[in-house]
Order: sequence, then C-alpha cells, then structure tokens
Amino acid sequence: MVDAASRVGVLVYEGCFASEAFAVLDVLTLANRVAEFSGDPAPFIPTIHAARPGVVPTSGGFGVRALRMNYSLDLLVVPGFDLSPGQDIDGRLKRSQDEIALLRRVAARSISTASICVGAFLLGEAGMLDGRRATTAWLFADELGKRHPDATVDRNALLIEDGPVTTTGAFSASLDLALHLVRMRAGASVARTTSKITLTTPGRTMQSPYIDETLDDSVKQAFSTNVRRDLLDDLDQQYDLTALAAAHHVSTRTMLRRFRAETGQTPLDFLQAARVSRAKQLLEATDLSVEQIARSVSYQDTGTFRRLFSGAVGLTPSDYRRAFAVP
Repeated sequence: MVDAASRVGVLVYEGCFASEAFAVLDVLTLANRVAEFSGDPAPFIPTIHAARPGVVPTSGGFGVRALRMNYSLDLLVVPGFDLSPGQDIDGRLKRSQDEIALLRRVAARSISTASICVGAFLLGEAGMLDGRRATTAWLFADELGKRHPDATVDRNALLIEDGPVTTTGAFSASLDLALHLVRMRAGASVARTTSKITLTTPGRTMQSPYIDETLDDSVKQAFSTNVRRDLLDDLDQQYDLTALAAAHHVSTRTMLRRFRAETGQTPLDFLQAARVSRAKQLLEATDLSVEQIARSVSYQDTGTFRRLFSGAVGLTPSDYRRAFAVP
C-alpha cells in the first residue's frame, strides 16, 4: 500500500516511439487496477507531456496529444526514437533541442528521470549521464560511450539505476522499466500480478543474450573491415595473430594497433564475440549438441566454451537454447 500516488510523466517528442511511451503508461494503469482490486489506492498518476503542448507527431506519423510539462512530477520517462546505424545522429539531436533544454530544467529541479532505448542520448546531451553508469540499446552503446566519456556505458545491462537517473536497453525494455517502477512503488505482489496479466517476463537483467555482432555496422574502415571478414571466414580455425598479420602485410604490433584504433578492441576480442554469435545461431536453429557447436567455433574444450559463452551472454548454452530455440 502506498501513502500517495507517484506522478509519472512520459515525454513525447517528434519521431519518438509511441509504443515505448504507451507501454509504460499502460502497464502503470494496469498496476493501478491490480492495486485497486486488492482494496489499495492507485499507486500511480500516469500522464503524457511535451516540450510544446498539443499534438506531437511520433514515429510512423501517429499524432499524440500531450500536456505542457509538469515540473511537480516524481519521475519523467524519455522514450527512444527511430535511429539506424550510420544515421546522422547529430542532426537528429539538433532537432531535439527543446527536449534537451527541458531535461536540463528537470535535472535542476531534482526530478528523477528514466530513459528507454536511445532516449539515453537525450539524457546524455542534457548532461545527466556524466559520472554515472548507464545503458542503452546494445547496438548504439559504443556510440553513447564515445559521446559521453564521463559516463560508464554497459551495453550488456538491461536496466541501470544510478541515483535519480535510470536507463534501459532497447525497445521492449520499456516493459522492464514499467515493472521495475511497479515493484519499487507498489510492491512485489502488485508487480507479480501485473506481470502475469500483461504476459511480461519479470526479473530480466541482461540484454547480452540478444546481442548480434553481425549487425554492428559501426566499423567502416577498410583495414579492420578486411581483417574482420577474414576472421569471420575462419571461425572454426585456431587464432594465429602472426599468420593474421602476415596475411595483411603488417607486423603483429601494427595489426594490434591499427585494429584497436579502428574498432576499440583486439582481433581476438572480436573473434571471441563472433564465435559466441555463431554459437547462438546454432543453438537457436539446430539440434547440434553443445559439444558439436563448441568444436564448430574452434573450441575443443567444451568447458572452456561454456565458460566463455556464459560470461558473454549471461546464460549457459543450454539455458540459451531453451529460451531462444526456434521449434
């Protein structure tokens, strides 16, 4: 039972994902109904706001009518926006100057803030991530870290709460955020029932099981692109730095220096991540045993493969297969 309802606002702006905004609003509304059914008062007052009140065109062209910003909120939630790798994010952020200025005012008034997906970029531009741990959609986590070196960006985490600022991973993490708010404000019982009613999975903590290295298009430099292509072609072969450097007509020292300069990692780091991605695909789509999959990505010692996979993904190979295998 709560003493007073939490005033939770969602900020909508041009091009934001309306589904992320309304996922939070709708889950909080259902949590209100669950609490009321048990005889308790509604724990939330959910509202929707904009830097400029009126009808806001969200992603897909859907108009959402929003209120003027209320600075007496307990929490403001910032959904993500339509963004693809290689897109001009600077131009996108320039079009959000009103929202960034609003977020600075929100921070100055000590209002707690939460972002969903790439909404974290707006928080970053407002200076709200400096000195904090944060996450965002895994596909854009490296970019967020480069833009805000004073923040510690963890692309594996699904939700990070650091003081008054909460950030989440991609898209469906809007549901995880909403359940987190219900759990923190209305208690575990209301959160558990709300989760059952909405068919959402409680307790997710990592987005690492969903990471697909083949979708990372952030590296376009010719040298590292060619090296990565060779490594991907030879996932089942033992890693040989000397042979790799010779194939690209450089010394091992130059190979490591140039590859790290372009990608931020070593060739072995990239290779291990690519092997994990290939193993995920095989676990999802084949009946090969874990031992067979380990050998197909060059691990003769299945124990070593299991430890590497579990460390990278947060699930054992068997647990991953149970969660993601396609019938």
